[in-house]
Amino acid sequence: MLTIGQIVRPHGVRGEVIVDPRTDSPELRFREGSVFIAGPSRLTIQSARPHLGRWLIFFEEIPDRNAAEAARGQILELDSEDMEDLSDPDEFHDHDLVGLTVKTVAGVEVGQITRIDHSPASDLLVIKRTDGRITLVPFLKIFVPTVDVASGLVVIDPPDGLLELE
Repeated sequence: MLTIGQIVRPHGVRGEVIVDPRTDSPELRFREGSVFIAGPSRLTIQSARPHLGRWLIFFEEIPDRNAAEAARGQILELDSEDMEDLSDPDEFHDHDLVGLTVKTVAGVEVGQITRIDHSPASDLLVIKRTDGRITLVPFLKIFVPTVDVASGLVVIDPPDGLLELE
């Protein structure tokens, strides 16, 4: 399952909710007719629009403010099997990267990717190091020259001192 967003709270009195996106493509995910898994139920988007970095969404299954209040905090997920293939070879779904082994360009094993954090400046690879520490590496071509999902390997070329940070 892939987390796409989370319902933050109701917006207004007619059942609209504020959704915090957890995807790098909210305009693709939050379209009319999109269906999400939310706990034991499914939610279908009736309408959606961006608003101040979040999304205002009407779901068919949330008819009023009381239902919207009950949905507060719900995680919106998609089955990874339902995700379309990406046409750009330099784009990846988060779930494709989680679990991959990370090595430096010199061949030194660093650890494994545990998640991807999406920040305003750039996406960050969250790497659990072989010694248990956590390291964040900007997911930029200059620092991550090679991603080979098929062989389960990501090669990083970190700036001096990054791997020494505590």
